[in-house]
Amino acid sequence: MTGRIARVLAALVATLLLAGATARAAEAPLRFIMVTHGAATDGFWKAVKDGADLAAKDAKVKLVYRAPATFDLDKMAALVVAAVGEHPDGLIVSIPNADALADPIRSAVDAGIPLISINSGFDVGRSLGALLHVGQGEYEAGRVAGETMRALAGTNALCLNHELGNVALDLRCKGFIDGFAGSVEVMPVSTDPAETKKAIAERLASDEKIDVILALSANSAGEPAIEAVKALEGRKVHVGSFDVTDTVLAAVADGDAAFAIDQQPFLQGYLPVEFLALLHRHGAIPVSNVSTGPRLVTQDEARRRLGRPESDTAEEPAAEPTAPAASGG
Repeated sequence: MTGRIARVLAALVATLLLAGATARAAEAPLRFIMVTHGAATDGFWKAVKDGADLAAKDAKVKLVYRAPATFDLDKMAALVVAAVGEHPDGLIVSIPNADALADPIRSAVDAGIPLISINSGFDVGRSLGALLHVGQGEYEAGRVAGETMRALAGTNALCLNHELGNVALDLRCKGFIDGFAGSVEVMPVSTDPAETKKAIAERLASDEKIDVILALSANSAGEPAIEAVKALEGRKVHVGSFDVTDTVLAAVADGDAAFAIDQQPFLQGYLPVEFLALLHRHGAIPVSNVSTGPRLVTQDEARRRLGRPESDTAEEPAAEPTAPAASGG
């Protein structure tokens, strides 16, 4: 009798332990990993991370953000491989170069990890197995910039590329060239703003026909370009920049820059985390890419964002984002 009671008690304890373990497993938060090509020390990527962190808090999931300290495709690919090895509940990646990242991304998909691409990779993410892409069509964004500069009567332009090897930036310049329909020189620049400002000043001094500058990053190229152009005397050079910082926004509001293109990095961080949480909990997810840009920010929009009175001139409407033309990368 005593032995029977002992067996019953042992079985009961085992059942309770199993139930407790199952409950703890059920209560364990979903864990997502985000791997991008930009460190969160950069203002743009900080906004992405801020969005992701808020979404993780709202959705009650755990988020890990990883990126190389500087733009490095090999290191980024290694980070994706490492993330796949951890078997997270979801993976979020940027795709600055599909050739460099195709194998790690496909390995995640083959392992059954739900994957969403963000920022770079609008035109290639789904072909690599991503559920969808959250970002802007880079070619389309560049084309909008080119058409805007052409409307300002620009004829000779510089397209400042701060990350050679980033196919998304190549697409921006290509779209700009097609939309601008004038002379465009793609000029590689440093990620160091001081070096970039010096290089721009020297290039402007060597060719007085240059009357347009498009920067592909606000921090690395847009702000230095604005400073270099403001130092010119008796010469008009139109400056436009991808992405929005306080400095670029103020320059647009003051008329020192023609426009900024806002791709809304906060949304690029927030939305994929929410989408993955919804997929796990409700089986729901968008069936196509989600466009967060391009949003053309001209003077009146910049003034509104800064709480200033609008100018007397009417503002062009924000560009409607559309899917980019098919292209390589």
